Amino acid sequence: MQEKVLVTGASGYLGGGLCRELINQGHKVKAFVRRTSDLYLLPSTTGHYGGAFEVVYGDVTDYQSLLEACFDCHVIFHVAALVEPWLPDPSRFFIVNVGGLKNVLQVYKEAGTIKKIIYTSSYFALGSTDGYVADENQMHSGKFFCTEYEKSKVVADKIALDAALEGVPIMPLYPGVIYGPGKVTSGNVVARLLIERFNGRLPGYIGKGNDISSFSHVDDVVNGHIAAMHKGRSGERYLLTGENASFKDVFDLVAAMTQTKRPSFHIPLFVIEIYGWVSIWTSRVTGKLPLISPPTVHVLRHQWAYSCDKAKEELDYKPRSLKEGLSEVLPWLKSLGLIKY
Repeated sequence: MQEKVLVTGASGYLGGGLCRELINQGHKVKAFVRRTSDLYLLPSTTGHYGGAFEVVYGDVTDYQSLLEACFDCHVIFHVAALVEPWLPDPSRFFIVNVGGLKNVLQVYKEAGTIKKIIYTSSYFALGSTDGYVADENQMHSGKFFCTEYEKSKVVADKIALDAALEGVPIMPLYPGVIYGPGKVTSGNVVARLLIERFNGRLPGYIGKGNDISSFSHVDDVVNGHIAAMHKGRSGERYLLTGENASFKDVFDLVAAMTQTKRPSFHIPLFVIEIYGWVSIWTSRVTGKLPLISPPTVHVLRHQWAYSCDKAKEELDYKPRSLKEGLSEVLPWLKSLGLIKY
């Protein structure tokens, strides 16, 4: 008998893909979403998936709604998070990212049916790796944070690890920069930057190309989550990262793949930071969150290179190359009319 699972953040970029794949593998799934969520990425609750899939409304910050949603569930995939480089009210990161995890842990204690918690953290929770490639043994120094999002995930990570020491069956997973087809959200930063690049709003490279990120294809991260449920060890950390590369590498790959010109110059990070401050001022007027903000530039001043060897060995995690992943992203964005080449 397949276990019944609850997915928080089910309407999101990662959560939607996770729901679909869990159902495809025969699991009964409850999608936990807010009333205001866009559900177009989720399967239908009728027809083919009707008996295996249901949508439950609530909020991870609302304990009672979360507790009721977990009725008769055996596994919680806690994917829900507020993922933005900047918000006008930074306390929201802690309310959602820290408070939400605390509620999940309390639900585990009260519900009585939960056997596993698969917690989606972020490689930001482990800190930057300037000049080296790190693994799951790295602990964030806690001395400096590029973004309030990073700070909230570091705090939540400690809560998760402390819970594991107390015997809670929780497994923290740490994806890198998640990209791939599915949804153009604030979390899909690769898609958003490619849209800016192809539409002439980002004419040059971002900085000198010293930034390094670990790029995780969304489908690989989904598979890593499900593998963690089946094969992962409680209390263990697993990096679900991928190829370590700079955004200059991304732009160069894309230019070669689409037979378009590479950027001909580099935009200094201090110029981008000034633009970020202007974007924040504009955001306060329009209410629309900026693509680039000063915290984004702080991230780009550092390197975030990680090894996923542990996940490869224990979870049979198989991350695709950046070129393979981009070969799916480009035609997807083109089919939506968001880029032309």
